[in-house]
Formats: sequence, C-alpha cells, structure tokens
Amino acid sequence: MKTRQEIKMISKKQFSNTYWISVGATVLALLIISVASYVLSFLILPIYLLVTLPMVVGLNYFSLSIYRGETPTIETMFTSGFSNYGRKLGGMLWMTLFTILWTLLFIIPGIIKAFAYSMTPYILADHPNVNPQEALKISMRMTEGYKGDIFVMYLSFIGWLLLSGITFGLVGIFLFQPLYVHLFSWPL
Repeated sequence: MKTRQEIKMISKKQFSNTYWISVGATVLALLIISVASYVLSFLILPIYLLVTLPMVVGLNYFSLSIYRGETPTIETMFTSGFSNYGRKLGGMLWMTLFTILWTLLFIIPGIIKAFAYSMTPYILADHPNVNPQEALKISMRMTEGYKGDIFVMYLSFIGWLLLSGITFGLVGIFLFQPLYVHLFSWPL
C-alpha cells in the first residue's frame, strides 16, 4: 500500500498534467449539481438526488481515470455516471441511506461508516457487473484497516477548506476540489 505522501505526489503530478480538463470537469459538475439543487429542491428531494448522485459517480470515475494516467474527456464523466443509471443510483442511495442511519445512531459511527462506504462510487463506476449492495460490501472490505488513514487524509485538507472559504470558493474551484477528488481514488 502506498503512503499518504506517495498518493499525494502521484495525484499532484497527474492533476498538473491534466489541470484544465480537471478544473473544467469539476466546474461543470458543481454547476450542474448547484443548478439541480436550486431548481429541483423546490420540487422534492428525491428528484434532486436523481441528478446529483450519478454526477458524483461520474466525477469520481473521471478522477480515477486521471489518477491511473488515462486521459478522460468531459464526456467520460457523463457516460460513466449516467450509463447503467439504475444500478449506480441504487448504490448511491443505499450508501446515503446507510450513512444517515448510522449517523442517527450517533455521530461517530456515522463518520466511520461514511469512511467505510467511501469507495462505493468508484466501485460502481469502475466495475459494471457489481450490484449496488455488493459495492457497499466491497467498499467496507477495501477500507477495513484504512479508515484511520482515510481520516488523516481528509484532515490534511482542513487548511485548503478554510482557504477556499475565505476566497469564496475560488481556491476550491481551481486548486482544491479537483485535486481533492483525485486523491480519494487511491485505494483503487
């Protein structure tokens, strides 16, 4: 298993090689999710989820492709997110539901389960023959013993989050968000 420093180094290198397409994909995904949340939130929450959850899967797969050294297009984000739509939506809905239920138990178990389920979008996008519930189980097995490492990786971005907040999201759009998504494709 690679160390956190090695993962960050690989991600930064791949991110710098594909900077503008990464930023473009991130901006496009955030724009679609923002418009969906504004327009569709007036209707009902489930309709909002129908758009945003597949976008998350697509953006994660896009980032995973870059991490692997591939050169995806913006179209890759949409095709990977919305092809086999029901399976990916189902997996993301199961992940969201289980995370919420664990969080209702207590906050800490919800956070731990969120880390355990964190690889689900990547699995759904990268392995078309895996059903939604199996993707959750695979994610839990993949992150077993690594939840602390995942937590430390998230923790290492607190400074970026604060800087992004101070700059009204500009640092997030152009530096933090694309790199952040790339970094969390590391266990695959």
